[in-house]
Amino acid sequence: MAFTRATGKHRAPSRMTRRSANIAGIATLATAGVVGTLASPAVAAPSSTTDTGLGQAIVIGDSIADQLGAQADAQKQAAAKARAKAEAEAAAKRKAEQRAQEAREAKERAAREAERKRLNSFVAPISGSYVSTGYKTGGSLWSSGSHTGIDFHAGIGTSVHAVGLGTVVETGDGGAYGNNVVIRMHDGTYTQYGHLSVIQVSVGQSVEPGQQIALSGNTGNTTGPHLHFEARTGPEYGSDIDPIAYLRSHGVNV
Repeated sequence: MAFTRATGKHRAPSRMTRRSANIAGIATLATAGVVGTLASPAVAAPSSTTDTGLGQAIVIGDSIADQLGAQADAQKQAAAKARAKAEAEAAAKRKAEQRAQEAREAKERAAREAERKRLNSFVAPISGSYVSTGYKTGGSLWSSGSHTGIDFHAGIGTSVHAVGLGTVVETGDGGAYGNNVVIRMHDGTYTQYGHLSVIQVSVGQSVEPGQQIALSGNTGNTTGPHLHFEARTGPEYGSDIDPIAYLRSHGVNV
């Protein structure tokens, strides 16, 4: 009987296919560490070791792992440096903001102190003038027999200033004083400004040192235009005190 050669899917594997499969199987067994134990004496491998490439792959793998580890360490160090830099910048910003806040607070304190000093200061009622008639000067010109205040030389229309911080308690006709203004000062004393031509404040109004309150004039019992100024312990006539000593005690040189 004649035999025919097998064809199609029943063909036996080729030599190259078997060789590839054997190599893959050996590599697998070598990886598992069982090649040596399974090989019989009859089919033992030659004494020389065949290079499968596994050792080289392990070396290359270790090298890549080292590189990845070094890269990870470098990234950690870079992240740590970035955090340290950000923290340093944040600390510097906080210090700068604190210094700015302290500077603002110091400026505000200085401004408040300057304002406090200004409000507690005293000035002359007429700028650049002088006393033309002194306190307690005697004569028939005064009903009490003596001058109850001091007179500042001033023409009609000269600016008259509040000598210090206070509240206006009287304005208008003051009899012999003519048009006058009386101010209760912040220390409880009183000041009076007489013979005015124009009054520029009203009762109850607060005034500050140097604030213009009127214009000088020649109203009331007077021999000529000037400003009559009195310092008093109370708002009424007869409670006068030495106005020069009063102004000097508050730092005004008259």
